[in-house]
Amino acid sequence: MGRIKSSLEIALERTESVAGDKHSIGKFEAKQKGKKTANEFLDGNLQSLEKEIKAVSGDEQKSLKQGIFDVLISQITLPGSKDDLKRIENAVKGLLVLISDKNFASLSSQFLQVIGKYLEEAMRFEEAIKKQYAPRLRQKEEELSNRLGRPVRLEPFQDPEFAALYNQNMNALKGNYQEIVDEVRKEAIDISQAF
Repeated sequence: MGRIKSSLEIALERTESVAGDKHSIGKFEAKQKGKKTANEFLDGNLQSLEKEIKAVSGDEQKSLKQGIFDVLISQITLPGSKDDLKRIENAVKGLLVLISDKNFASLSSQFLQVIGKYLEEAMRFEEAIKKQYAPRLRQKEEELSNRLGRPVRLEPFQDPEFAALYNQNMNALKGNYQEIVDEVRKEAIDISQAF
């Protein structure tokens, strides 16, 4: 009668030929550490990316840089609020540590100026849209108040018609500024191939 093998024994037999590649594991861990380091830098909890990069050498340093780069490049977007600006500025500072290229430095400086203008223009757009839509919103409030028999106050974003108008205008504005975001991202990715 044959011996019944446990699941563990079967699994061990199947993985006998698989050897751990310490080099690949080290690169993977360095990349993960790079991502963690980048997030700490973005949050302002880490003062010097250079120090963290110099603490690692060889292929692990390349993997660390790649992990840092992956996180930082994901932050190159149009800001949704003033709170986003600081994080984007930190991402650009971090990218400049990784990418020592004068053209990229100039482009990223322009990018920071443009996103500041974008945010100002987006706030003006929002106010203008609210002002333009205010009479229609008051009319809807009156209609609802009459229907319900009590005063009703609506926030502009509670009204689907306002939300559609807002999104249409804001998407047009974003379209005007998205080009520089795409250009900065592409330039950074092209240069980073040297890691």
